[in-house]
Amino acid sequence: MENKNLWAPWRIKYIQTLDKGGDCFICDIQKTPQDDDKNFVLWRSPKSVVVLNCFPYNNGHLLIAPLRHIPDFETTSDEEMLELIKLVREAQKALSLAITPHGFNVGMNFGRCAGAGLPGHLHIHLVPRWDGDTNFMAVCSDTDVISQSMTELLERLKQVSKENNLPGL
Repeated sequence: MENKNLWAPWRIKYIQTLDKGGDCFICDIQKTPQDDDKNFVLWRSPKSVVVLNCFPYNNGHLLIAPLRHIPDFETTSDEEMLELIKLVREAQKALSLAITPHGFNVGMNFGRCAGAGLPGHLHIHLVPRWDGDTNFMAVCSDTDVISQSMTELLERLKQVSKENNLPGL
């Protein structure tokens, strides 16, 4: 008998928190800057934070969020909105330098029904893409293959950020 299971035990932590509400991980990481590497925080800015997504769609998937716990763009200040968009630009540049993707998806989901995994805290997804990265795993088994460790990627992004004076806010 052929085994057709693909194991992703790291996802259970995320799945178990979906219906519990509870703490906001973006707010939680703000309380512990000393744990930025452990929490995969790439950058902090006066009004925002950039963090690697622990449940990525692709290698290098970043979340860019305001520090304030707000649900959508409607509640952002002009300063917050400008900083978020500038960070998308700077993060795209850092990812381009670090892992050379062929393109990017940028997106936001407002509300659980729209796909938001964290509906109470606005965040922007920046997802690097490569030609042909929708492979048989995603098409046949709804599985993503992540090709690099998050720790290794975080270190590479920090290196190119330092070398290129990013983020440029």
